[in-house]
Amino acid sequence: MDIVKNFKLIKKTITDNVQIIAVSKTKSKDEILKIYNIGHKNFGENKIQELKEKYNQLPKDIKWHMIGHVQRNKVKYIAPFIELIHSVDSLKLMLEINKQGEKNKRTIKCLLQIKIANEENKFGLFKDEVENLISLSNNLNYIKIIGLMGMATYTNNDKIIDREFKEIYNLFKILKISYKQLSILSIGMSNDYLIAINNGSNMVRIGSQIFGERN
Repeated sequence: MDIVKNFKLIKKTITDNVQIIAVSKTKSKDEILKIYNIGHKNFGENKIQELKEKYNQLPKDIKWHMIGHVQRNKVKYIAPFIELIHSVDSLKLMLEINKQGEKNKRTIKCLLQIKIANEENKFGLFKDEVENLISLSNNLNYIKIIGLMGMATYTNNDKIIDREFKEIYNLFKILKISYKQLSILSIGMSNDYLIAINNGSNMVRIGSQIFGERN
């Protein structure tokens, strides 16, 4: 598996305004360094313990993204260093992130995770909950909601994926009118990132197409 070659091939398929989060969950320090050593700094993890271990072992200028479901009692472990939490899906979690941000004297940037797939195992807010959370976050000093994240249905049917991505993009466009701080739409993974980009994504989370299948 030529990780560097894979990464460069993906870079060629997207424009400069789309940010790649290299999803490094289960991947080794050496595999991550192959991408880091050609200048890539943004990596995504979905388990807090693994993320914390990698933060301690790898260069400190790496920008770590928490892309998985976050338990409130574990926010404290990543609050000192996390670049972006992609998966805020409740008011209670938002308040805990703000609390830990205050303890660490830093504002933590976050995305709200929107439920766009009809799959029970997918987390996320319903559309009618989103504006209330953004509005409430504007009264908090140590959390900043800067965009939305969504995961499409796991399917080979591109029409379903396209419809779901259009849904979150339309929501994003509407919310941006009132909330100017919203700048990131994080949709699209290894199997559907090109469909996501066609629907306004400017941040894609790519793992297996860079690193190969997970262990």
